[in-house]
Amino acid sequence: MFHKILIANRGEIACRVISTARRLGIKTVAVYSDADAHAKHVAMADEAVQIGPAPVAESYLKGARIIKAALQTGAQAIHPGYGFLSENPDFVRAVEAAGLIFIGPSASAIKAMGLKDAAKSLMLEAGVPVVPGYHGENQDPDFLADEADKIGYPVLIKARAGGGGKGMRLVEKPAAFKSALQGAQREGQASFGDPVCLIEKFVSHPRHIEIQVFGDAHGNAISLFERDCSLQRRHQKVIEEAPAPDMPQKIRDAMGKAAVEAAKTIGYSGAGTVEFIVDGSGPLREDGFWFMEMNTRLQVEHPVSEAITGLDFVELQLRVASGEPLPVTQDDLSIDGWAFEARVYAEDVPKGFLPATGRLDHLSFPEAAEFSRGAIRIDSGVRQGDDICPWYDPMIAKVIVHGPTRGAALNMLSAALAQCHVAGSVTNLEFLGALSRHAGFARGEVDTGLIGRDLDALSAQAAAEPYVLALAALGGLGLLGPAKTEGPWDQLMGWRHWDDAQHFSALGADEDRLEQRVTMRDQGHFQVDGNGHSVTLEVSALGATSYRVLCDGAVFSADVVVLPERVWVFVEGRSFNFSLPDALADAQSDQTGGDCIIAPMPGLVKVVSATIGMTVAQGDPLLILEAMKMEHTLTAPRDGVIAEVLSSVGEQVTDGTVLLTLEPQDD
Repeated sequence: MFHKILIANRGEIACRVISTARRLGIKTVAVYSDADAHAKHVAMADEAVQIGPAPVAESYLKGARIIKAALQTGAQAIHPGYGFLSENPDFVRAVEAAGLIFIGPSASAIKAMGLKDAAKSLMLEAGVPVVPGYHGENQDPDFLADEADKIGYPVLIKARAGGGGKGMRLVEKPAAFKSALQGAQREGQASFGDPVCLIEKFVSHPRHIEIQVFGDAHGNAISLFERDCSLQRRHQKVIEEAPAPDMPQKIRDAMGKAAVEAAKTIGYSGAGTVEFIVDGSGPLREDGFWFMEMNTRLQVEHPVSEAITGLDFVELQLRVASGEPLPVTQDDLSIDGWAFEARVYAEDVPKGFLPATGRLDHLSFPEAAEFSRGAIRIDSGVRQGDDICPWYDPMIAKVIVHGPTRGAALNMLSAALAQCHVAGSVTNLEFLGALSRHAGFARGEVDTGLIGRDLDALSAQAAAEPYVLALAALGGLGLLGPAKTEGPWDQLMGWRHWDDAQHFSALGADEDRLEQRVTMRDQGHFQVDGNGHSVTLEVSALGATSYRVLCDGAVFSADVVVLPERVWVFVEGRSFNFSLPDALADAQSDQTGGDCIIAPMPGLVKVVSATIGMTVAQGDPLLILEAMKMEHTLTAPRDGVIAEVLSSVGEQVTDGTVLLTLEPQDD
C-alpha cells in the first residue's frame, strides 16, 4: 500500500479521497489554484502545493505542474478524482513516465472507452447494442447536420470527451442544429480540451441506468450493481439512487454481464461505470437497453453504490492501484437496502437553474449518523464562510441516505434535505425537497423527462406565510437571540425597556415590500402586524439560530439567520430571505429599465453576436457568457435597436456588469 498520494483535484472529491486515505494511514498532498488557497481540501491534506491561477486551464488541467508537485513532495501515486485530468490518457502516460502510479485505469483503457465515439465503435464490434447515431471523426457542420437529418430529430449532440452534461445539447429542429453544435464544441474544448462531438438519436422516455464495475491487474472484474440516474436537468444528474426501481433480476444480470465483459475486453483496472440508455416507456426488457458510454473513473454518485454494497470504493481504488487483487468476488456481493444521493448546488432554479455565486455565510447540514435502520452521510468540499466562485462547479454538498427499503430511504432523504440550511447564496434545496416528495418519483416512475414535464410545480416558489414575515421582522430588529445559559438574564431573549412598537422594513425575494409593526407583550411573546396580517408568537431559543415557535396554537421549529443587510428564515424545508432596500440601486434600476443586458454572474464572454445599430426582437440571442464551466445565452429583454456594445469576446466580467444597451424606447 502507498504511504503518500497526491490528489489532482479539488472540492468534494478531493476531501472524499483524503478521508479514506487518512483512515488507511496514507499521507496526502493537495494541489490548489489561487482561488482555492484557503479551500477545505487544502486544509484537510497533510501538504498542499499551489499550481496556478484560478482558471482550470491554467491550474487543474496543467498535468506537468501536478506531476512536478507529486515528485517534489515524495508522493508515490496520483489520484485524479473525477473531471479535469481523470480521463486523459496523455496525463496517465506522463504520470507513469515520471515513475509514479496513476490510481485508475491504463492509458489504453481510457483511450478505448474514455472517448464516447471510440467506446461505441468497440461495443458495436463486441455485439453490444448501441444507440443509433454518428460517431465518426468528420466534424464538418454541414456533414453533421446531414447525419442528424438521417438519424431523425430529436437528436443529442455530445462532446465525445464530455461528462456532467457539459458539451451536450438536445436539438429538436434542424434550424437549431448548427448553433447547438457550436456551443457543444466550445464547451468540449473549454472543459476537456477536445471539441469533437458525436450525434445520437434521442430515445423517447429514456431512463439513465449505469453499472458500477471494478477490475484489477490480475484479470478480475466485477459488477457492483446498478444506479438509476434518470432525474436530470440540463443533462446533469440531480438525484441518483441504487438499486434502480422496478429492475427485474434478469435485466440486472444482463446489464451487469455486458458491463463486466466490456471491462474485461480492454483489461480494465480500477473503478469505472458503464452507462446505458434504457427504454422507460414500459417494463424493462432485455432488448430495451443500449450502451451509451463508459466513464473510466470514479463517479460523483458512487456513494449510493457504496451504501448498498458496504464497500469503500476509494479504498478499493487504492488497493487495486497498489497491485492487490480485488478483495471480493461477484458471488460475495449482494444488495443491502436502498440509497439516494441529492446534489445541492448554488443555483437559481426559477431562473432556469442559473449557477450562482456568493459567500456561504451560514451552512448547516444534518449530522452524519448511522442508525439500525439507515444512515445519513454528507459529502462536501466547502465550509461555512467559503465563497462559491465562478471558476468551478457550484456544488455545495451531496446528501446521501441509506435505508432498508426504497420508501424508507426516500422519506429519510426528504427529511435530511429539510435540515439543510444555506444562507448567502440561492440554492436548489427547495427544488430537491419537492422532487423527493414527487408522487411519480415515489412510485418509481422515473425517466430523464420527469423534471422537464413537471418543472413548473417542482420549482414553484411558495409565498411566505405571515409567521415567516413576523420571524424575519423579529430577527431583523435583533429581538431574537440564542439561549446561552440557564440564567434568567440570558433567557430574557429580546428584552428591553420599551413600550412602543418597533417598525421593520425590508424587501422580499420578489422585491415585494415588507412592512411589519412589532409589539412585545411579554418576555418572548410578540404581536406582529403588517402586510394585511396580524399574528402572535411565543419564541424560545433552542440553539444559536434555531427556535421553537408557538404561533396561533401551532408549534414548530424554525431557524433565523441574521446577516448584514439580510435576514434568512428556514422553516419546514423552505427558505426565505429579506433584504433592506438600497435606494441608490433602486434609482439606477429605474433609470435603466429594460434597456440593458447585464451579466447575471461573473463569467467569460465567449460570443458577442450583437452589433451597434442591429434591430433585435425580444428573446433574440445577443451574447454567450461562460460561467461555472457552462455556457449561458443572454437574450434581448425587448424589441429594439442595439445602442452600445460594451463587452468583447475573451473579456472577464463581474456580476452586474452592463454588457449591451438598447436605444431608449419612445415615450
